[in-house]
Formats: sequence, C-alpha cells, structure tokens
Amino acid sequence: MSVLLTKGLRKEYGSGESLVKALDGVQFEVEQGEFVAIVGTSGSGKSTLLHMLGGLDRPTEGKVYIDGKDIFSLKDEELTIFRRRKIGFVFQNYNLVPVLNVYENILLPIQLDGGEPDTEYINSIITTLGLNEKLNNLPNNLSGGQQQRVAIARALAAKPAIILADEPTGNLDSRTSQDVLGLLKITSRKFSQTIVMITHNEEIAQLADRIVRIEDGKILRNSNACSNGCFAKNF
Repeated sequence: MSVLLTKGLRKEYGSGESLVKALDGVQFEVEQGEFVAIVGTSGSGKSTLLHMLGGLDRPTEGKVYIDGKDIFSLKDEELTIFRRRKIGFVFQNYNLVPVLNVYENILLPIQLDGGEPDTEYINSIITTLGLNEKLNNLPNNLSGGQQQRVAIARALAAKPAIILADEPTGNLDSRTSQDVLGLLKITSRKFSQTIVMITHNEEIAQLADRIVRIEDGKILRNSNACSNGCFAKNF
C-alpha cells in the first residue's frame, strides 16, 4: 500500500527569464514500511521536495497524497492538524525544546494534539533508541547524537503515517552518523515505520531500502540501496 504518492509536482519561482523550476514534474511513490533516501547535490530540489511532502510549502502545481489524502486540498488550519497527526519530522538541528526534558520532548506532539500517549509503545521506542537513562535530562546536557535520538523518538511517538528526515546527520561526526542512521533503520523495521530521508551523503543513503535521485528538480532514477530485505520498486 502506498503511504506517499506525488503526481506532477512542480514548484516555480519568478517568471520569464528569471523563472526557476525548483521541482519539475516530480512523480514517485513510497510503500508502507519503506525507508527511502532522496539524494541530490546542493540546489537539486531535494529540500524543496521535502517541504512539499511535509506540507510546509504549497506547490505551483501537482498533488501530494499521504495516507490517501490529497494534503493540498486542505485549508491551512486543517493541514496543520493533519501534519501534526500524520507526519513526523527529524531535522538536522534537532529542534528540541530546551526547557523540556527528554521525556517531555518525546511526548510534546501528542500533548499538543490533545491525545493520550501509548505508554507501552513509547517505552519500546525509548528502549530501542537507548534513552532510558536520559529521560530527565535537558537537551543541552546531551550529545548531538543523543539529541538526534530524542528527535527520532519524538517523530515516532505519535505513530505518524510517514517520517520525513532532513539531513538528519548533518551536524554529527561520521561515527555518530552511522550509529544514528543505524537506529533509524532499526526503528523503521521494528515499528513498520515509513521513512523518507533527504541527504547529499551517498554513504548514508546506502542504509536506506531504496535511493531516489533528484537533479534540476527532476527524479532521475530509483535504485535498490541494499542487497537483503529491500523493496525493489522502480517507477
């Protein structure tokens, strides 16, 4: 079942000779439980694509379906609620609330939505990510890798349809990057979580099930990233 589908997705800036096509007819699909890496050089359109997928910006033309819903058919307030319930975000800069401890940061999206946390599920996430001993710590008492683990736990906590990760290891050294990405892959498998990750790092991208390459706002090709247990799907 497709969790994410884009159709004819375009994003243009300017007009005439100054027209920039940040996205030029992007069309691809992500299945339930897939871990997909979108790879491209600086200026290729990958960050713009992530903003479209997350409903953080509206396209010039085209559609994005998440969990079967055309997200840009929603009004701004409806889209905000949908995003909070259906989309988890993991950013390069962690975006943790500095005055909240680890456990409070993890629960924050659920509480903002007025929901009740699934304590057993959240405890399983915390254990998987090795955060049991850090729950009372404030973010500034954590290493970069630990902060990113908290961000991953927060993204998973509300059981979203999809997690969008924007250069999640951009502020981490290579060893910590591998650790964090390994945990991201483990959580994808353990919790059947669909993940789309933006990265410029080819080595990191190899940890995904499938690599989608974008250049000049266009999808070039899809390719398998690993040899075992991968989703081999090309469009």
